Amino acid sequence: MRTDSTTDFEFFVQLAKLKSLSGAARSLGLTPPAATKRLGILEERFGTRLVNRTTRSVSLTPEGETYARYAAQILDQVREMEDAIAGTPADPHGRLRVNATLGFGRTTIAPLVSEFAKRYPHVDIQFVVTDRPVDLVEGAFDLAIRFGELPDQRLRARRLMSNRRFLCASPKYLERHGVPRRMEDLVNHRCIIHTQNDDAFGVWRFMQDDRLEALKVHGSLSSNDGDIVLRWALDGHGILIRSEWDLAKYVQSGRLRLVLPDIALPSADLFVYYPGQRNESTRARAFIDFLVKHFEAPFVPVDVGKAKAVAARKRAGRAKR
Repeated sequence: MRTDSTTDFEFFVQLAKLKSLSGAARSLGLTPPAATKRLGILEERFGTRLVNRTTRSVSLTPEGETYARYAAQILDQVREMEDAIAGTPADPHGRLRVNATLGFGRTTIAPLVSEFAKRYPHVDIQFVVTDRPVDLVEGAFDLAIRFGELPDQRLRARRLMSNRRFLCASPKYLERHGVPRRMEDLVNHRCIIHTQNDDAFGVWRFMQDDRLEALKVHGSLSSNDGDIVLRWALDGHGILIRSEWDLAKYVQSGRLRLVLPDIALPSADLFVYYPGQRNESTRARAFIDFLVKHFEAPFVPVDVGKAKAVAARKRAGRAKR
């Protein structure tokens, strides 16, 4: 368990890195008033000002620079000490700081954290969900669970699950608006936009002749929440790009149909990322192995062949009418 002094060190090192009280508060799961109070307590303890504050940022005083330098050194030594006595692989000890996306973290990773905590009661887990990727090094995270490619060359990654992306829509929407025959036909359709990170709004990317192409689509509904856009697609509002992980059960039940199933979209493989500049702790290895074992159990994938056959039967039925 971390001491109060160690927690203060972590807080001030984050403050020195981010040059922002609110940024340090977010990275450590504090409220801005709590961060301000903690800084005040530190300055009162030392009887000197540690930072110069403006409305937008903070800068360290000479005393603050000294404190930050020693705090970072002490934290490195504490981590080395914890790793040295962090128990065996069967009984890891210490703090584990984990990040994941909001929706997937809440619905899928949080229950796994609960299960892991029951199995390894001596690991203290700080689980932080965010709506965009975080800097693992600056945020002092041990690992993050994310869909997509490696975001930072300072990180290493382990694939947890292969996960294709597909275009989809409800049968109700396709009956009302028709089925697109080519990717270019999507410009004349209502598309549901899932806004993610800093991606260009309404730009869908796909592979054609081994080249990555981009298409600007339009629609009246958009959201940064994956569960919300999926619900809109189920309600018949338009065509959506979604991962196989989310779609499989709805395609199997017939509530959604694949659109242009031969079109190759960038994959959404699931990875666990971790900083590459230091060795994994026993507790981090235990959690990564735990995730790998969980995701080894395959979910029923989307049957593209069956989806294409269903689409062909629908076309044949319309031709007879």
